[in-house]
Amino acid sequence: MAVTSKTLPLRPVPRETVQDHVYRQLKDLILNGGIEPGRTVTIQSLADAFGVSAMPVREALHRLVAEKALTVVAGRSVGIPPLSVERLEDLKRVRIEVEGVATEWAARSISTADLERLDALIAEMEAAHAERDGRRYVPANREFHFTIYRAAGSESMLSIIESLWLRIGPYFDLLNSAGNLGASNAEHRAIRDALLRGDGPAARAALKADIEGAAKALTCILKRQTPV
Repeated sequence: MAVTSKTLPLRPVPRETVQDHVYRQLKDLILNGGIEPGRTVTIQSLADAFGVSAMPVREALHRLVAEKALTVVAGRSVGIPPLSVERLEDLKRVRIEVEGVATEWAARSISTADLERLDALIAEMEAAHAERDGRRYVPANREFHFTIYRAAGSESMLSIIESLWLRIGPYFDLLNSAGNLGASNAEHRAIRDALLRGDGPAARAALKADIEGAAKALTCILKRQTPV
């Protein structure tokens, strides 16, 4: 007997749950570099991919546009907002302050399991760097940082940091072409070592160096891409 929607003991998913699910999935897609700068996606293509109607996708996209994670390219298409040198500099300064505080807080409470997770992610990033695989590196880099930020124990801080990453994360894959991944992972090891010692100021300083190094490399890329 074929299984159909009528024979399954399931209740319809509440509309709000569908919207939240699509919204969360789209955020993860953006944070992991799944929508590259310069690429556009349509509401219908996303609805087809999620297996839902266009309505929850449209509403999730409206939220992400309001958060400046996406921008409307055409009537039914969205893409990653362009990144200027000035906008990058602004994001860098804010990230250093906000993420620096979270990293320092994390030094007081990070668990052994979290530190072991950081070790595994550093190994993953080193392997990705050796293979020049930016698509493998970017999700590991995100998880490395957010393992630390979650350990800070502040949902409010975590929400702010996530909103910042939605604006800068799609551009991290460009660092692969700039050869910046190796230097970045050296800073990751310094952050991890400082957290192991419980040295909040040193962890914050290493995080600052990581953000500044990535911003410097991205600035060079953006300047090369900007027509004279």
